[in-house]
Amino acid sequence: MKTLKATDCGETVTVVKLHGGGAVQRRIMDMGIVKGTEVFVRKVAPLGDPIEVNVRGYELSLRKADAEMIEVKES
Repeated sequence: MKTLKATDCGETVTVVKLHGGGAVQRRIMDMGIVKGTEVFVRKVAPLGDPIEVNVRGYELSLRKADAEMIEVKES
């Protein structure tokens, strides 16, 4: 299982599954990250937190903890 946290900068991946639950999962889904969505990793901060991604045509910054809950596969 590969997570968004483990994805390299410049890589495009597809969301397979969201882990976690409750309010955290709902917040991630509200940002447009749902099963089947393509995510492009733009930048990763020097210490790995946050991760900047492009989702559905807009830029989004995610914390490492949130990115770890997003299971992805290579597009």
